Amino acid sequence: MPDEGTKALFAELGTSLGLSRPAALCLAAIWRARQAPNADDLVLEAGISRSNVSTALKELRGWGLVAIARLPGDRRTHFLAPSDPWALVRQVLAERQRRVLAPALDRARGLLAAGADPALADLAATLQAVSGWQERLAQLDPADLEALAAGSGEPRKKKKKSRKS
Repeated sequence: MPDEGTKALFAELGTSLGLSRPAALCLAAIWRARQAPNADDLVLEAGISRSNVSTALKELRGWGLVAIARLPGDRRTHFLAPSDPWALVRQVLAERQRRVLAPALDRARGLLAAGADPALADLAATLQAVSGWQERLAQLDPADLEALAAGSGEPRKKKKKSRKS
Protein backbone atom coordinates (compact mmCIF):
# COMPACT_ATOMS: atom_id res chain seq x y z
CA MET A 1 0.00 0.00 0.00
CA PRO A 2 1.63 3.28 -1.07
CA ASP A 3 1.76 6.07 1.45
CA GLU A 4 0.53 9.57 0.62
CA GLY A 5 4.04 10.77 -0.25
CA THR A 6 4.55 7.95 -2.74
CA LYS A 7 1.13 8.58 -4.29
CA ALA A 8 1.89 12.29 -4.63
CA LEU A 9 5.30 11.60 -6.17
CA PHE A 10 3.86 9.19 -8.73
CA ALA A 11 1.01 11.61 -9.53
CA GLU A 12 3.48 14.44 -10.20
CA LEU A 13 5.95 12.31 -12.16
CA GLY A 14 3.24 10.55 -14.11
CA THR A 15 1.50 13.71 -15.24
CA SER A 16 4.79 15.35 -16.23
CA LEU A 17 5.60 12.30 -18.36
CA GLY A 18 2.23 12.25 -20.09
CA LEU A 19 0.11 9.92 -17.95
CA SER A 20 -3.18 11.01 -16.47
CA ARG A 21 -3.26 11.53 -12.71
CA PRO A 22 -5.53 8.48 -12.13
CA ALA A 23 -3.17 6.31 -14.19
CA ALA A 24 -0.19 7.53 -12.18
CA LEU A 25 -2.02 6.83 -8.91
CA CYS A 26 -2.95 3.32 -10.07
CA LEU A 27 0.63 2.68 -11.17
CA ALA A 28 1.85 3.70 -7.71
CA ALA A 29 -0.56 1.27 -6.08
CA ILE A 30 0.30 -1.58 -8.45
CA TRP A 31 4.06 -0.97 -8.29
CA ARG A 32 4.17 -1.00 -4.50
CA ALA A 33 1.65 -3.79 -3.88
CA ARG A 34 2.91 -6.98 -2.24
CA GLN A 35 0.34 -9.01 -4.19
CA ALA A 36 -1.06 -8.11 -7.61
CA PRO A 37 -4.11 -5.90 -6.92
CA ASN A 38 -7.42 -6.10 -8.73
CA ALA A 39 -9.52 -3.10 -9.79
CA ASP A 40 -11.47 -3.03 -6.51
CA ASP A 41 -8.19 -2.92 -4.57
CA LEU A 42 -7.06 -0.02 -6.74
CA VAL A 43 -10.26 1.93 -6.03
CA LEU A 44 -9.40 1.75 -2.33
CA GLU A 45 -5.65 2.29 -2.67
CA ALA A 46 -5.70 5.10 -5.22
CA GLY A 47 -8.79 6.77 -3.76
CA ILE A 48 -10.45 7.22 -7.15
CA SER A 49 -13.70 5.98 -8.67
CA ARG A 50 -14.14 2.60 -10.32
CA SER A 51 -14.61 4.22 -13.73
CA ASN A 52 -11.40 6.22 -13.29
CA VAL A 53 -9.56 3.02 -12.31
CA SER A 54 -10.92 1.25 -15.37
CA THR A 55 -9.83 4.07 -17.68
CA ALA A 56 -6.45 4.34 -15.93
CA LEU A 57 -5.80 0.62 -16.32
CA LYS A 58 -6.57 0.81 -20.02
CA GLU A 59 -4.12 3.72 -20.30
CA LEU A 60 -1.41 1.90 -18.33
CA ARG A 61 -1.81 -1.21 -20.46
CA GLY A 62 -1.61 0.94 -23.58
CA TRP A 63 1.68 2.35 -22.32
CA GLY A 64 2.93 -1.16 -21.58
CA LEU A 65 3.43 -0.29 -17.90
CA VAL A 66 1.15 -2.97 -16.43
CA ALA A 67 0.27 -6.53 -17.32
CA ILE A 68 -2.69 -8.71 -16.47
CA ALA A 69 -2.23 -11.52 -13.97
CA ARG A 70 -4.60 -14.31 -13.04
CA LEU A 71 -4.49 -15.76 -9.56
CA PRO A 72 -5.50 -19.38 -9.00
CA GLY A 73 -9.05 -19.65 -7.71
CA ASP A 74 -9.81 -15.96 -8.33
CA ARG A 75 -11.94 -14.93 -11.31
CA ARG A 76 -10.97 -11.26 -11.03
CA THR A 77 -8.25 -9.70 -13.13
CA HIS A 78 -5.15 -8.61 -11.23
CA PHE A 79 -2.42 -6.26 -12.41
CA LEU A 80 1.37 -6.31 -12.27
CA ALA A 81 3.99 -3.66 -12.94
CA PRO A 82 7.73 -4.23 -13.28
CA SER A 83 9.34 -3.94 -9.86
CA ASP A 84 12.54 -2.50 -11.37
CA PRO A 85 12.23 1.30 -11.71
CA TRP A 86 14.64 1.19 -14.67
CA ALA A 87 12.24 -1.10 -16.52
CA LEU A 88 9.51 1.49 -15.94
CA VAL A 89 11.81 4.29 -17.15
CA ARG A 90 12.71 2.31 -20.27
CA GLN A 91 9.04 1.74 -21.09
CA VAL A 92 8.19 5.41 -20.53
CA LEU A 93 11.07 6.39 -22.87
CA ALA A 94 9.72 4.04 -25.54
CA GLU A 95 6.21 5.43 -25.25
CA ARG A 96 7.32 9.07 -25.24
CA GLN A 97 9.29 8.29 -28.38
CA ARG A 98 6.24 6.74 -30.01
CA ARG A 99 3.67 9.27 -28.80
CA VAL A 100 5.61 12.56 -28.91
CA LEU A 101 8.89 12.54 -30.82
CA ALA A 102 7.92 10.37 -33.79
CA PRO A 103 4.77 12.41 -34.61
CA ALA A 104 6.70 15.69 -34.22
CA LEU A 105 9.40 14.42 -36.56
CA ASP A 106 6.81 13.27 -39.10
CA ARG A 107 5.14 16.66 -38.95
CA ALA A 108 8.45 18.52 -39.44
CA ARG A 109 9.30 16.30 -42.42
CA GLY A 110 5.85 16.92 -43.90
CA LEU A 111 6.25 20.67 -43.55
CA LEU A 112 9.65 20.51 -45.23
CA ALA A 113 8.24 18.45 -48.09
CA ALA A 114 5.48 21.05 -48.51
CA GLY A 115 8.09 23.79 -48.91
CA ALA A 116 8.15 25.26 -45.40
CA ASP A 117 10.96 27.46 -44.10
CA PRO A 118 14.29 25.76 -44.91
CA ALA A 119 15.48 26.53 -41.36
CA LEU A 120 13.05 23.82 -40.31
CA ALA A 121 15.53 21.31 -41.77
CA ASP A 122 17.83 21.90 -38.78
CA LEU A 123 14.96 21.28 -36.40
CA ALA A 124 14.01 18.10 -38.26
CA ALA A 125 17.62 16.89 -38.11
CA THR A 126 17.74 17.60 -34.39
CA LEU A 127 14.45 15.80 -33.81
CA GLN A 128 15.79 12.87 -35.83
CA ALA A 129 18.92 12.69 -33.67
CA VAL A 130 16.97 12.92 -30.40
CA SER A 131 14.43 10.41 -31.66
CA GLY A 132 17.13 7.90 -32.60
CA TRP A 133 18.89 8.40 -29.27
CA GLN A 134 15.70 7.90 -27.28
CA GLU A 135 14.84 4.84 -29.35
CA ARG A 136 18.23 3.29 -28.55
CA LEU A 137 17.80 4.08 -24.84
CA ALA A 138 14.38 2.42 -24.82
CA GLN A 139 15.86 -0.76 -26.30
CA LEU A 140 18.53 -1.15 -23.62
CA ASP A 141 18.24 -3.74 -20.90
CA PRO A 142 17.18 -1.98 -17.67
CA ALA A 143 20.57 -2.77 -16.07
CA ASP A 144 22.38 -1.28 -19.06
CA LEU A 145 20.17 1.80 -18.97
CA GLU A 146 21.01 2.22 -15.28
CA ALA A 147 24.75 1.86 -15.95
CA LEU A 148 24.58 4.40 -18.77
CA ALA A 149 22.62 6.88 -16.65
CA ALA A 150 25.04 6.38 -13.74
CA GLY A 151 27.81 7.72 -15.95
CA SER A 152 29.80 4.62 -16.75
CA GLY A 153 29.30 5.62 -20.37
CA GLU A 154 28.94 2.12 -21.76
CA PRO A 155 26.29 -0.51 -21.23
CA ARG A 156 27.50 -3.50 -19.23
CA LYS A 157 28.57 -6.51 -21.19
CA LYS A 158 26.48 -9.55 -20.60
CA LYS A 159 28.21 -12.51 -19.01
CA LYS A 160 28.46 -15.56 -21.18
CA LYS A 161 26.55 -18.52 -19.85
CA SER A 162 28.72 -21.51 -19.28
CA ARG A 163 27.66 -24.70 -20.97
CA LYS A 164 27.69 -27.78 -18.84
CA SER A 165 28.09 -31.02 -20.69
